[in-house]
Amino acid sequence: MKAAVYYKYGKPEVVSVADVPAPICGNNEILIQIKYASVNRTDAGFRSAEYVISRLFSGLFKPKNPVLGCEFSGIVTQVGSEVTDFNVGDRVYGFDDSGFGSHAEYKTIKASEPVCVIPHNVDFEIAAATTEGSHYALCNIRAAKVQKGQNVLVYGATGAIGSAAVQLLKHFGATVTAVCRKEHLELVKSLGADVVLDYQATDYTQTTERYHFVFDAVGKSSFGQAKLVLLDGGIYISTELGKNGENVYKAITTKFIGKKRLMFPLPISTKEDLKLLGDLVSEGKFKPQIDCVYALNDIVEAYKYVDSGQKVGNVLLRLED
Repeated sequence: MKAAVYYKYGKPEVVSVADVPAPICGNNEILIQIKYASVNRTDAGFRSAEYVISRLFSGLFKPKNPVLGCEFSGIVTQVGSEVTDFNVGDRVYGFDDSGFGSHAEYKTIKASEPVCVIPHNVDFEIAAATTEGSHYALCNIRAAKVQKGQNVLVYGATGAIGSAAVQLLKHFGATVTAVCRKEHLELVKSLGADVVLDYQATDYTQTTERYHFVFDAVGKSSFGQAKLVLLDGGIYISTELGKNGENVYKAITTKFIGKKRLMFPLPISTKEDLKLLGDLVSEGKFKPQIDCVYALNDIVEAYKYVDSGQKVGNVLLRLED
């Protein structure tokens, strides 16, 4: 089968398309013919290993798993002997940030892992964009224990995580202020944000509004900045480690010191969460944003675009011709 592979860490050019053996379906697994996968910050982070800590999971000196791709949609082509909840021909979508492997024509995944049947009214493209950004957003919203009626600010509201966060926060009943570039103001308003700020024209830390939760979905703000607009008892969460890894140790110190807290929750993806997100998409309550679609042979260009920080929503990879 054809797959995008990488055998060393680095820039997008370390990835190339090659013929590799197709995976073998285990007794408790399903084999999926991949239709679409996303190319996202998770994949890019493991590819570059910019944060050395990622090598503890992917391999200290070189990648243990040469095929990236954690988010996918496709068709079940084989079912293991112990699997009872999937059938050959099922349209499925899923998230696998431990085994990866969806930047390939076929991948296997345990039936017990986060993989579900695609709702009947959702296509493969949308299904492939449903899980990665939104699962990070959902985990952080839950960690902050956002309640109906609370005031929340989302910094970086146009990426896969930020655009999902705006919609999920509205679903849970929060009042949402979103920060983005001027050219995306109307898009973010259409996602349901109550207030939208152009970050180039307005410094959110200088506004008079105060928030229960500031969610930095792009890792370009800081706890020091967010504290200026957080209410007492308010929480700041970033998707990045912060300057010199400050978000890790401040997650510990602010638990005991001060009236405002930084949290750095570890995201967990479950089958139940995956189904919730799929149901919200099916019901029209959550619409994953798709920026563009690349062919497998253009994987390097896809990574370059993701690395540029310019994408709006999700970048997809098409595995079928």
